[in-house]
Formats: sequence, C-alpha cells, structure tokens
Amino acid sequence: EKKCINTKLSAVRFGNVLGSSGSVFPKFKKQIINGGPITLTHPDVTRYFMTISEAAQLVVNAGLMSNRGEIFLLDMGEPFKIKDLINRMVELSGLSIQDEKNPDGDIKIDIIGLRAGEKLYEELLLGENPTKTKNSKIFIANDPYIEWSELEKYLLELETFLKNENILEILKLLEKLVSGFKSDRKISDYIFLNNQKEN
Repeated sequence: EKKCINTKLSAVRFGNVLGSSGSVFPKFKKQIINGGPITLTHPDVTRYFMTISEAAQLVVNAGLMSNRGEIFLLDMGEPFKIKDLINRMVELSGLSIQDEKNPDGDIKIDIIGLRAGEKLYEELLLGENPTKTKNSKIFIANDPYIEWSELEKYLLELETFLKNENILEILKLLEKLVSGFKSDRKISDYIFLNNQKEN
C-alpha cells in the first residue's frame, strides 16, 4: 500500500548575503589583499545585503509559516551603493582609495561596466501590495499566477521553439509569460550564432 506524501513547497526571495558563495564581499577582500584594483560594474550600482545568520533565521521562520506555494519576501532594509561597501572595506583594511582626489591612494577602483541583463538597482518585490505576516520582516508576494492547464500549453509551445532553435519566438513567449521581463531581442548565444554562420 502506497502512502501519499503531501509536500509543502514555498520560495523565499531576498538579496545578497554577506560572505556567502557568489557574494562580492570575498571577491573584494581578495582584490584588496592583492593590492587592487577592485573591479566595480558601475559607480551607482546598489544592492541589498544581510548577514548569513539573519538570512537563515528569516528563511526558517518563513518555512514555519508556509501553507503551500507562497513566495515569501524578506525585508532587507535599505539598499546601499556597492561603491560605499568598497570604500568601507578599504578603510577598514587601513588603506585608502586611489582616485582624482587622492592620486597617492593605495587601491584603485576599475569601473568595468554592467554585464548584459545586469540591473543598476536591485528589485526584490514581484507583483504589488505584498501581504504582511506575523513577522514584520517577512511578507508574502502577490504574484501573477498561471493555471497548470494553461501553462502546460505554453511549455509545449516553448519545447517546439527550442527544438527548432527559434530564439526570437522563445523570447517573445518569455516576455508574455514572465511579468516584467523585457528582452532586447538580441541573440548572444555564441554556439547558436556560430551554427548560424556555418549554415
């Protein structure tokens, strides 16, 4: 006799966690130790940050509130400029930034430009009017929802486009399905473009 297991799934959205894998913090620390330069995509780029312990505690609390299928949003406080984080890290290392005001500084910042699809400002909320929970730092997103019967048709359509390598139709469909997604319709897949040249 098979037992039915009811699994509850939910998601938690939040910004950057200081010191986690993929965090800019260890990267900047290494660049400072190596004497620079520190690479920054844009002088005005801003992000949200929280500590590992704060993020873990809020994720566990969100899990306890879960009924089924919610998207929880964590209050990350105010975002701040990555450049300010760099300045603080350099200062705490007993060094100074080398720039026009301080040409004899220790560490130079190289502005390397935003990568394709990278945003200047981070947006955490999807949808509008997030619902409050009993924890003032945790909200529930009210996102657009597609019924499975309708989504299944779109997935089959997407599968056909993928088999036929119809990139532009894939992008159009993603724009239709994903709220807020806007494509520049520019194809940057190296393998696809290389295959097109050969054909």
